[in-house]
Amino acid sequence: MFQVPNKLYPFESRWLDLDGIQMHYLDEGPRDAPIVLMVHGNPTWSFYYRNLVLALRDRYRCIVPDHVGCGLSDKPPDARYTYTLARRISDLGALMDHIQPMSPVNLIVHDWGGMIGFGWAAGRADQIAKMVIANTAAFPLPEEKKLPAALWLVRNTKLGALLVQGLNAFSGLAARVAFKKPVSAEIRKAYTSPYDSWDNRVATLRFVQDIPLKPGDPGYDIVEATGSSLHEFSSKPCLLAWGKKDFVFDLHFLNKWKKIFPRASVLSYPDCGHYIFEDAGQALTQAVSDFLDRNEHGSE
Repeated sequence: MFQVPNKLYPFESRWLDLDGIQMHYLDEGPRDAPIVLMVHGNPTWSFYYRNLVLALRDRYRCIVPDHVGCGLSDKPPDARYTYTLARRISDLGALMDHIQPMSPVNLIVHDWGGMIGFGWAAGRADQIAKMVIANTAAFPLPEEKKLPAALWLVRNTKLGALLVQGLNAFSGLAARVAFKKPVSAEIRKAYTSPYDSWDNRVATLRFVQDIPLKPGDPGYDIVEATGSSLHEFSSKPCLLAWGKKDFVFDLHFLNKWKKIFPRASVLSYPDCGHYIFEDAGQALTQAVSDFLDRNEHGSE
């Protein structure tokens, strides 16, 4: 198993057994504190939220899973695990059943984490306290947005699949283009190291192949139903944090979120890309901390 320097990732690993498959997660902070659930996307893992965990764990209980196939979680072959949106949502539900939160949950989502996180939260609006939504979606692709060519290639062609699973093209490319500001080689390595072999890259490929684009695609019914349920969260405090240089989750997605949650606070970062929590750094970490604290204590 790959190793991340303790100075970058100073956390205790925990594991949840999912029918013999081990899902890794972080559980940092006081057990009786308000919960902050952070859900990552593809091809990141809990490492993505490390600075936010460090900023919050003195007063919040931070729950941060690695999706199966990602980060420190097991990376089973297709014969042992179904890499679908439905299964991702089920896994998150199993983790939250295991955690058994005694108070409403603060939900933070990014990339595919938006669809997975809100897929779990759909029908559970009373269990959600507040939301931080960053460069993600939980609804069908906006009509004016086309699937980027690079994702189309991976989703629909054997060449794309070979590039991802054989050459780590997806994680490797993300480690180059998803950042818009300089990061150390050590941090780039931490993002790509979980996907260091053909077998360990199955999740990064399946995530893209599983993107539902139209009715009839596997998972599209979940995406459509989740999008239709978002109005249930309209009374919840919401922070939209957006890297405007993201070529996938671009301003079409931000504008859709703003229509869904017109009362949301919006932080737009013109010089930041998809990995918004890396690019915006301490400024965004502080803004999220302030947002959670301010609303947690009932003030505006």
